[in-house]
Amino acid sequence: MTRLALAFMWLCHWLPLPALAALGRAFGRLLYAFGRERRHVALTNLQLCFPAMTAAQRETLARRHFEAFGRSFLERGLLWWASAGRIRSIVRVEGLERLAALGDRPVILLVPHFVGLDMGWTRLTLELGMVSIYANQKNLLFNAALLRGRTRFGDSLLLSRQEGTRKALKAMKAGKPFYYLPDMDYGQRDTIFVPFFGFPTATITGLSRLARMGEAAVVPVITCMEDRGYVVEIGTPWADYPGPDIEADTRRMNTFIEAEVLKMPEQYFWLHKRFKTRPAGEKGVY
Repeated sequence: MTRLALAFMWLCHWLPLPALAALGRAFGRLLYAFGRERRHVALTNLQLCFPAMTAAQRETLARRHFEAFGRSFLERGLLWWASAGRIRSIVRVEGLERLAALGDRPVILLVPHFVGLDMGWTRLTLELGMVSIYANQKNLLFNAALLRGRTRFGDSLLLSRQEGTRKALKAMKAGKPFYYLPDMDYGQRDTIFVPFFGFPTATITGLSRLARMGEAAVVPVITCMEDRGYVVEIGTPWADYPGPDIEADTRRMNTFIEAEVLKMPEQYFWLHKRFKTRPAGEKGVY
């Protein structure tokens, strides 16, 4: 089944982007209709984050998210097999000069989980060498395709989560920006509970700790899906970060991500069980 899925993705990558996008949105609608568990996760997340919305509004938003996710999933084939020239034509980068202005200073690229984050990674590897950490997939064939696809271009380094952050920190200090994705539920380890859309959320403190250890600048990177492609927006380096208080730093990160989510809520990754880890004695939400 995995080989057939990969073959289908390979065939799809030859399509013009409008046709591929339409097919991806249709795939997302199928996922919404038949993916009962992930539909429940998405609707639960939206209820916790947007309690003022009506159930109908949350359902509409969830459907739009599944369409965006389905599109991003099929368009991943472009990243794995399309030419560098085609990827450049589909994914535009804004703000590279902000990285150049930092000179030799270590850099952490703060990358929230929007559906375009893989597009952002691959497009940036065409410009510079980076380091990032990935989660091994249970499906070994898909995991190999994912790893191969993400390392096609440039002098970039991908480390598994099992290897920890030490190697990533070393690579960052050696000049590779760290493409860092901190906004998922990684369990109790190295986390504190801080609000995310007002709901207490287990949040890793790694951004603050790594910025401190590496004396690194924190630069937000948001990849936005558009009708004609994607835009990778490299933001302004954060001033006065990290501060003296790790909890305040972590709250600042979540507040920033909230603001970005509100700009394009359908593109945030609502399929993840973001609120799975709960304080001791508190009932699970899923």
